[in-house]
Amino acid sequence: MRNFVNELKWRGMIHDMTPETEEHLLKDMTSGYVGIDPTADSLHIGHLVGVMMLVHLQRAGHRPIALVGGATGMIGDPSGKSQERNLLSEEFLQHNVDGIKKQLSKFLDFKTGDNKALLVNNYDWMKEFSFIDFIRDIGKHLTVNYMMAKDSVKKRISADSKSGMSFTEFSYQLVQGYDFLHLFQKEGCTLQMGGSDQWGNIITGTELIRRKLGHESNAFAVTCPLITKADGSKFGKTEGGNVWLDPEKTTPYEFYQFWLNVSDEDAEKYIKIFTLFSEDDIINLIAKHKEEPHQRLLQKELARDITCRVHSEKEYNMAIEASQILFGKGTTEMLRSMDEKTLLSVFNGVPQSEISFQEFSSGIGILDFLSAKAGAFKSNGEARRMLKDNAVSINKEKISIDFEINESCLLNEKYILVQKGKKNYFLVKVIR
Repeated sequence: MRNFVNELKWRGMIHDMTPETEEHLLKDMTSGYVGIDPTADSLHIGHLVGVMMLVHLQRAGHRPIALVGGATGMIGDPSGKSQERNLLSEEFLQHNVDGIKKQLSKFLDFKTGDNKALLVNNYDWMKEFSFIDFIRDIGKHLTVNYMMAKDSVKKRISADSKSGMSFTEFSYQLVQGYDFLHLFQKEGCTLQMGGSDQWGNIITGTELIRRKLGHESNAFAVTCPLITKADGSKFGKTEGGNVWLDPEKTTPYEFYQFWLNVSDEDAEKYIKIFTLFSEDDIINLIAKHKEEPHQRLLQKELARDITCRVHSEKEYNMAIEASQILFGKGTTEMLRSMDEKTLLSVFNGVPQSEISFQEFSSGIGILDFLSAKAGAFKSNGEARRMLKDNAVSINKEKISIDFEINESCLLNEKYILVQKGKKNYFLVKVIR
């Protein structure tokens, strides 16, 4: 057995822990779980801290359980929320559960060994519970005073809160507590893990187990710090919203760029949390990075490792190629191999214009195309001078004044990339 707690400690992944947790985990193989909110059919990088806790648990010889909250997702966790969320349908939640399982399989081994991972959905055991049975068998074990003392509840019912809290959300910690009790009894699960904002809900579970099954029934808890960025902004958010693991929601290029562009301070923290590099390897990487910080070694290793694990080495290499295109090293072949989403991701923010396919196919001169349609030049005269200076490219190929614009120029059958000089790009979309 590896020392799971020590591993999390040096990686900066422990915020709170119940007494004797480390000793318990060194005795025998045990099971531990993390709850995942299934409000979308994909995980985002904010989920990855909990997932990595499960990864380290499995690597330490224990059994990881990923609990997808089909039932709790219908209620909504009040922790960190200022208002109640929308309730989700059973069909929608099942679709989300299926998507999450597929992504978790890239991190956890669900197939081999005594400690192979397990995916459970709390809707499976909550759906048969009647309201009477639940409040009689579970609710009576925890006092309202105990539940009101939780920070997540106090904040929502304080005088400053405008929305208050429904009974539905108030009952959330009871349902989550019952999840722990259920897994404790059915799966021998003695450990629950989560973010530091979940401490109150998790401790409700340990308390429920103790009160219902007796003082000799020991359950344990570990929480990790909430991940923040060095500038204080929220981790995992960009101008476009969450950074998702699903390539349809966040392209591998955008995913790679997120990690590549983190600050030095954040890279030093994230490489411990989100990779499986050893402590010695990380110490050496940090030292090398500090010798030549402009090389951004930490960011490159972080982005490479996590992009390959979430997507694939092929997608990582394509993200590298896409980056090279933007900074002048890419080729026409690279550009033509890009799918539409990646193309638009790479050139997000460059000036874009549109032309009808009818006008495009009827024949348009290169000067008019570059100036009037692409907007790359203020006049045909300026375009002519730049063409003579060999400073204009179409789809990364230098062109001359006699270049003919036609359908063979289209990327993904609808785009043309114009480049003026080294750094000025213009994207033209042909509307059919």
